[in-house]
Amino acid sequence: MMKKAPEILLQGASLASQAGFWDIILKEGKIESLRVSGTKAPSPEAKVFSLSGDLVIPPLVDSHFHLDSVFTYGEPRVNASGTLKEGIALWKERKQTATETDVFQRAENYLHWAIAQGIGAIRSHVDVSCPGLPGVRALLALREKYQDWITVQLVAFPQDGLLRDDETLPRLREALDLGGEVVGGIPHGEGSYEKGQESVRILCREAAERGLRIDLHCDETDDPASDHLELFCDEVAALGLGARAAGSHLCALASMEEEKIKRIIAKMAAVGMNAIPNPLINLTLQGRQDFYPKRRGLMPLKEMLEAGINVSPGHDCVLDPWYSFGQADMLEVASMACHAGHLTGVEEFPQMMQAVTFGGARTLGLADYGIHEGASADLVVLGAKDVFSALRLRPVRKYVFRRGQLISQREEVPAKVCLDGHQTVVDFAYPLA
Repeated sequence: MMKKAPEILLQGASLASQAGFWDIILKEGKIESLRVSGTKAPSPEAKVFSLSGDLVIPPLVDSHFHLDSVFTYGEPRVNASGTLKEGIALWKERKQTATETDVFQRAENYLHWAIAQGIGAIRSHVDVSCPGLPGVRALLALREKYQDWITVQLVAFPQDGLLRDDETLPRLREALDLGGEVVGGIPHGEGSYEKGQESVRILCREAAERGLRIDLHCDETDDPASDHLELFCDEVAALGLGARAAGSHLCALASMEEEKIKRIIAKMAAVGMNAIPNPLINLTLQGRQDFYPKRRGLMPLKEMLEAGINVSPGHDCVLDPWYSFGQADMLEVASMACHAGHLTGVEEFPQMMQAVTFGGARTLGLADYGIHEGASADLVVLGAKDVFSALRLRPVRKYVFRRGQLISQREEVPAKVCLDGHQTVVDFAYPLA
């Protein structure tokens, strides 16, 4: 259990949405006041952090991750082709040996990375294709253990397809009964277009009946005929799922004709669905069979933002069968989205900082989020003075606060994460041998 937080003054902070310098008072787990710096003397009881213009942001949010597969790079062997297909095959082999203890320990180590990097919430898909649901049980336990320090939202995800095995739908329902918060799916992985469409209908109905959110790995392929997203939009509209729905990856949009892309984006905007790009991973995996021009599988971010769609990127993978890089850095994800999405205009790149903070909070349905009086005192102090520098430099997260408690302090690598008085040193090096 987290200790009672002392009164804290963050003095001379820069904010993304306000000019000048600000003093932020944290008291009893809340942002008690937000005022122009220097207008009032600090309380004698307050612990003062002099920021000298360092940028303060709300917690970073990772809208799409796989905690159950993290840190399995090279197990049972490296993805030699670098393809999505081989990654899926390797995970299918590796997960046969995954135990609750194995998943818990790897995911716990990753949460230390995430906390040190200023991530306050992660939506993690967890494979429900395994008998006994070891990944689900491990991550439910991890979610409970770390609830004071980071929010973990779990998606019941049928990695091998919902309809390929008669036991998968019952397992998905069991995972939700145990405490999963989001219905997951992978319609393009069902073996046929018709089965994919059927899975969309089943999963949307499951989410609607349970009053849950739904997040589908949708059309993660270069095939322009993979258009399950359009039916997904129709089902979301028919069942009133609205902002509880999210489409992840949506890579096929990068291969479709212009008019079809525009039609689908308009449908997404009309139903209020969230879009979750995963630029690090999809730029790596897609277009592998192309010569040139080479597709890269990134959904049309600029057009989605212009249509008013809430975009909230995810890191997706770190050191697993699909991705051999990563250090839990959502600023790297935002920066890559700026590069690959042509969002480098002076009014455009701030949209990606917004996407990995407020956009993610909206997708996950986080309450009490942001930097305003009365909000939960969950804040990250960056070693940069403005949004542009934060995205360019991807600086250290100097201080991370959760409910008014300092939980991570870092001037440089390694970081020191302090959870309830117990300090853990987090080194982002990772041996490949």
